[in-house]
Amino acid sequence: MFHYAHSLLRLISIITPTRIGRFFYVLITEGAGGISKRIDRHIPELRVSEYTPKINLIDNYKEPKAIKDYKEIVFTKENEPLVSIIIPVHNQFKYTYNCLKSIYDYTGKKVSYEIIIANDSSSDLTTKINQIISNIEVVSTLTHFGFLKNCNHAAKYAKGKYIFFLNNDTQVQENWLQPLIELIESDNTIGAVGSKLVFKNSRLQEAGGVVWNDAFAWNYGRMCHPALPEFNYVKEVDYISGAALMIKKPLWEKLGGFDERFIPAYYEDTDLCLSIRKIGYKVMYQPASVVVHFEGMSNGTDISKGQKQYQGLNKVNFFNKWKDVLEKEHFPNGETIFHARDRSGNKKTLLMVDRYVPHFDKDAGSRAALHFLKLFISFGFNVKFIGDDFCKHEPYTATLEQMGIEVLYGNYYFKNWKTWLRTNGQYIDFVVLSRPYISIKYIDVVRKYTQAKVFYYGHDLHFLRDSREYALTNAKEKLKSSEKWKKLEISIMEKSDVVYYFSAIEVDIIKEINSSINCKIVPLNIFPSTSLQVYNSDRKDLIFVGGFSHSPNIDAVVWFANNIMPIVRKAIPGVVLNVIGSDVPDEIKKLEREDIKILGYLDDNILDEYYKNCKICIIPLRYGAGVKGKLLEAMYKQIPVITTTIGAEGLPNITECLLMEDNPNKFAETLVSMYNNNELLKNLTEKSYLYIMKYFTSENVINIFKKDFDIDIH
Repeated sequence: MFHYAHSLLRLISIITPTRIGRFFYVLITEGAGGISKRIDRHIPELRVSEYTPKINLIDNYKEPKAIKDYKEIVFTKENEPLVSIIIPVHNQFKYTYNCLKSIYDYTGKKVSYEIIIANDSSSDLTTKINQIISNIEVVSTLTHFGFLKNCNHAAKYAKGKYIFFLNNDTQVQENWLQPLIELIESDNTIGAVGSKLVFKNSRLQEAGGVVWNDAFAWNYGRMCHPALPEFNYVKEVDYISGAALMIKKPLWEKLGGFDERFIPAYYEDTDLCLSIRKIGYKVMYQPASVVVHFEGMSNGTDISKGQKQYQGLNKVNFFNKWKDVLEKEHFPNGETIFHARDRSGNKKTLLMVDRYVPHFDKDAGSRAALHFLKLFISFGFNVKFIGDDFCKHEPYTATLEQMGIEVLYGNYYFKNWKTWLRTNGQYIDFVVLSRPYISIKYIDVVRKYTQAKVFYYGHDLHFLRDSREYALTNAKEKLKSSEKWKKLEISIMEKSDVVYYFSAIEVDIIKEINSSINCKIVPLNIFPSTSLQVYNSDRKDLIFVGGFSHSPNIDAVVWFANNIMPIVRKAIPGVVLNVIGSDVPDEIKKLEREDIKILGYLDDNILDEYYKNCKICIIPLRYGAGVKGKLLEAMYKQIPVITTTIGAEGLPNITECLLMEDNPNKFAETLVSMYNNNELLKNLTEKSYLYIMKYFTSENVINIFKKDFDIDIH
């Protein structure tokens, strides 16, 4: 409510006579359509503005006249820096000082770096910079070299593994360097990376560059809102501006630096990036690294005079050098922006839709979704993601964006997702719809605006879950709910090309209803390979893990606490049940006592400690449907499990890996017996490990996806 009230007050505050006049002018000259387009262009800001990072600016309103009037800056002396930051300078000392101050303030200690001031025969206070800035290297020229030759000259003195060119008319922002290092070191085929450039008014200057086949270079996103999702995912780009560009030093040396045919400046950075690609490396954009660029401070903005005139002249040089590549690999000017902005024209595009971005540390369905997204990225797909609430949940959204996934969030996409599909549907090859209550909203629109192959990922059969709860509780509303879900779920399946469920039981039920549905089993979880751990017989206590937004988990814990735990506590004095999971309701909180600890949500690191130290994982589910992610995770974490028939359903040959009871008294007796039998627990752990490694590694899913996605996956 506060957010909308704030937005309304802000709207009222910006209604001025001038803006009213402009409104009527546009209405008269462009009509209602023109008004609508302009409103749509600005709507995103109403919601994404809250995601905009704060811009920190250092500004000396009264520029000091003498070097002694500047505050001293002492950088750390690094003998073996990871990064050599080269700052080309020709006068403009105020900007150079502020740039250095921002590096000092906002780089942090995680990355070692050196600073090289490439002083191109300056005549201002730059000549005295060593008097106030300590532990930097100043490389000076005797005559004016110009930008390109100055950079090439200074780079010879770099000691770092990476060379970072940074204009002196820039100011870096909080934690700007670490994301660049993480990205360039994540993939050996990445040759260069660059930052998001913004103006001092926080407007976007560039989110990576696009080069059209006529050699015209685009600052993608210029003057747009920097928080919009299309500017905030890691992506391959045609080029990165030399204002903030990092390259591997061996690669720089192999290419011979900036090509001197572009002396004195302009297009040298674009040319370098195409040269990097020519020898088999990628150029990547890192939106998590933000740099403010005071564009035009060095050379102005008038392209008809001074050094700026070389922008047009070097465009011709660039076109002549790269004509064949531009014709083969680049789009006509202003066309196919969907692919041009992230060099995805030769990739298959996949759109995945779910209730929200995967909260992968909170529920099994989200973990499975994240596993699938990682596989899609590994297949080389260009992946887009819609979370139906269109919110930028963190850190989950940033995780996807750093994987290279464009996540559509914000008010604009909330209102205009159909428009987005209508505009871009021609480029989408695959659509993965998740969960019935989400998929029903999208499937007809997807079919209308795309020719994509549609995959429905049902998680579990909702109608089966509700029918089982009805059988258990005799609640007639559950019977009605089951009938409603059955009609909806089957209709989605019949409109889909491929349907995925986790268990053979669900696939068999679907086939009985409609044998023409192309329904297949796909593993719920995809686990990385791990080694078998030595079982620790000193473990103690019990653990239950499951999110409580899922009603079967509530019923399971209440049933165990009331019917099984009283027997267990008598037989095993001092044993504690640790209940872990998000969204804890009051009826679960009320169960807490000395031997039942309601711990709520725990992050993965803490949760892993419980898995390592607890003796048995209980999964006492009485209803539900599908394969249970909590069971697979427990087996992967190598903790022995006792569950019910419902808890273990859908998993072939599972009985050797766990113990299973449905009667509360037998469940308690079996639990007590296994608790005191370390040899049995060790045996169950080993068999669980082998089971997971056999059925739930990425190779199993890849074999399924090979045929369904009609691609050659190695």
